[in-house]
Amino acid sequence: MARARTDDPEVAFASPAVTPSKPKFLKLLGPGLITGASDDDPSGIATYSQAGAQFGYALSWTMLFSYPLMVAVQMVSARLGRTTGHGIAGNLARHYSAWLLHSAVAMLLIANTINIGADLGAMGDALTLVAGGPPLAYVVGFGVACILLQIFMRYTRYVSILKWLTVALFAYFGVLAVTKVDWGTALRSLLLPDVHPHASYVTTIVAILGTTISPYLFFWQASQEVEDIDAHPRRRKLKSAPRQGEPALQRIEYDTLIGMGFSNLVALAIVVTAAATLHPAGIRDIQSSAEAAEALRPIAGEAATIIFAIGIIGTGLLAVPVLAGSAAYAMGEARRWEIGLARRFKEAKAFYLTIAVATLIGIAINFAPVNPLRALYWSAVINGVVAVPIMAIMMLMASRKAIMGTFVIPPAMKIAGWSATAVMAAAVVTMGVTAFNS
Repeated sequence: MARARTDDPEVAFASPAVTPSKPKFLKLLGPGLITGASDDDPSGIATYSQAGAQFGYALSWTMLFSYPLMVAVQMVSARLGRTTGHGIAGNLARHYSAWLLHSAVAMLLIANTINIGADLGAMGDALTLVAGGPPLAYVVGFGVACILLQIFMRYTRYVSILKWLTVALFAYFGVLAVTKVDWGTALRSLLLPDVHPHASYVTTIVAILGTTISPYLFFWQASQEVEDIDAHPRRRKLKSAPRQGEPALQRIEYDTLIGMGFSNLVALAIVVTAAATLHPAGIRDIQSSAEAAEALRPIAGEAATIIFAIGIIGTGLLAVPVLAGSAAYAMGEARRWEIGLARRFKEAKAFYLTIAVATLIGIAINFAPVNPLRALYWSAVINGVVAVPIMAIMMLMASRKAIMGTFVIPPAMKIAGWSATAVMAAAVVTMGVTAFNS
């Protein structure tokens, strides 16, 4: 008997007699893959490069440590969206006070907009490294392109492009392949943490955690699960269709495990590359991802610099829409607008205008007399501060039957999620103490 075919990847988990149409791998991956890949944005690349340049291989262990924390939090956010049919802001609006909702959304908007500006600036600098020309002109071009793609491209095609943009992250494996690495030391540092109580060491750990576990990732993955319910005709929110629960949750687990794993492998490749090249050369202060690419030139060669820079551009093209989109989803759900990238512009004008305004302000930041490093620092501070209450609220919502029905998260996920929340809270406290004592 011929096997039935479908475009809905959840059907592959629902019945062995049904298989997703080719390409199978990309069909099975979706919100988790895109979320994980967007986590390695140009700002994150700068953080990972600085970690490797300043401390060598010593902070490699943070990639292994943060992986289960990332997986737990992102699975909780995905399950919230798939189960309730609403994103995080939508659930906050329905079950919590207005001041908490608006405070969280406002902080997310500020942090995302600053992050967009930093990422666009890094993309402009990276293209200048490769092709020459004025970086500010490239900033405008990249920003406008991101706006137009989100507004005018069909949702399914747009998501397909975002998936393929994740291929840009393989550039960092390419750079690593041409780098001479002390693999013995790298492996020991990965598996046996050598923790130092120095302020700069602790601050860098906080920066890495703030980069890998950011609120915009929670909002984006939850909202994309909601979008996918509308994009696939057979899907219903799990509270209304509990029979879809097992295949849906299996697909979310598969998607998130691979997406976060890919994200951390790329981050590890960047840390190790910087540790093997910049650190022994005495280059210990990397202030941007483009500066990291430039610093590689005399050490690893022209090819390494070009590949590294191309990776920055590719990841930026992925991350900027995610940052702007997550802000628009949060704002739209808080204001009860019509939202969604699957809708046409005339159906969700306020939603798309939020995307455009956030991106345009990000462009403008690059023309203002603002120190991009200070802007990026305050973005990380805001992200870290807002992550803790949002993670706590997510855990509470995902544990309530009134919200999740029979799909409340299991005990193991509760332990992992609350552990991630505690780690982030400790990171914020450490960041505050360090700032106070400096």
